[in-house]
Amino acid sequence: MMRDLKQRDPAIHSVVKNELARQQKGLELIASENYVSRAVMQTMGSVLTNKYSEGYPGKRYYGGNEHVDVSEQLAIDRAKKLFGAEHANVQPHAGSQANMEAYFSLLNLGDKILGMDLAHGGHLTHGSQVNFSGKFYKFVNYGVDKETMRLDMDEIRKIAIREKPRLILSGFSAYPRKLDFREFQEIAHEVGAYHMADMAHIAGPCAVGLHQNPVPFCDVVTTTTHKTLRGPRGALILSKIEDRLRPDDKKNLARKIDSAVFPGMQGGPLDHVIAAKAVAFGEALQPEFESYQSQVLKNAKVLADTLMNNGLKLVSDGTDNHLMLVDLTKTGHGGKKVEKALDEVFIFTNKNMIPFDERSPFNPSGIRLGTPALTTRGMKDDEMRKIGIWLSRVIQKPDDTYLKMKVKAEVLELCREFPIYEGLGE
Repeated sequence: MMRDLKQRDPAIHSVVKNELARQQKGLELIASENYVSRAVMQTMGSVLTNKYSEGYPGKRYYGGNEHVDVSEQLAIDRAKKLFGAEHANVQPHAGSQANMEAYFSLLNLGDKILGMDLAHGGHLTHGSQVNFSGKFYKFVNYGVDKETMRLDMDEIRKIAIREKPRLILSGFSAYPRKLDFREFQEIAHEVGAYHMADMAHIAGPCAVGLHQNPVPFCDVVTTTTHKTLRGPRGALILSKIEDRLRPDDKKNLARKIDSAVFPGMQGGPLDHVIAAKAVAFGEALQPEFESYQSQVLKNAKVLADTLMNNGLKLVSDGTDNHLMLVDLTKTGHGGKKVEKALDEVFIFTNKNMIPFDERSPFNPSGIRLGTPALTTRGMKDDEMRKIGIWLSRVIQKPDDTYLKMKVKAEVLELCREFPIYEGLGE
């Protein structure tokens, strides 16, 4: 499948082949990563990458878009069906851009937003001072309770009443429990704010009803299309058609969002990626996708229980979704060291801050784990128990060379039983 690349550019061919080998030989536990289907991958590598199509289906600034219009409309229609949305924009290139475009459609620069603290599980685009969100808007934060490590909705309501934000943002990057979008909506209505959800991490479970779907309770919902949704790297904005807080504006909310995406933030859409989104949404509408999401959550629960049964502390003592945070404080090791030790045994994770972390973000007190990719690979309960034991041993003894050699051999043996993309590198 890669003969032309091998002949034309051996250096990049080598990169692709080596990355395929890395994915095959290792256990992917980064919560935001997954494996797309061959159909999604083939669509991304298709002739659609050659086309320019600024605008929207039926309203383009270039000719020759009759076929691209079909693929984009399919992506729109399937996204709306998947989540029960009134309006969908499938052009955002990434989750951060989708959030920026949503903010621009709802707010004026300098408006106040209430969102989750980055250190408590929020995302960079939820108000970090090094990000556009913290530079362009005034953010106030809510976080988790120090005892339960869970969100306290009564406290969030108090903050909202005191601060009177223009927008309340629900959603997270590293929070292992379910969110109550209905209650966030009630708070937003109470204080006269928009309600926007960022469901990038939980879009898959939301699509099949294994987590409350935010779409009925929000003015706008953003999500990436990879992660649990198992599509290409990209993003999606879902919304109501009418603007609840500004009903007399000339543009309704759907038109504001479309204008914020193009021409506001982006130029030509990535037609090969949009078509791949359509393929992924079509896959997510099949019955087997619900079974997959159910196994993702089951695998996370089994993995979390195994870690705790083997002496590790998890933030909030478990998980309700696809991810978990290991609190390394009592081990005496930082996240940077543990991530590196796990890399050495071909278990791929990411260091992550935990709530009330006293360490630096570059060497925090936690690591984040997730089960979407391993579940796509076909691994289930028994494999999660094995992996949980390996994780526990390496996390508690990251300097033990003999232990790491033994675990690495066992990891490689397990991975051989669950091949991915056979024949792709040929």
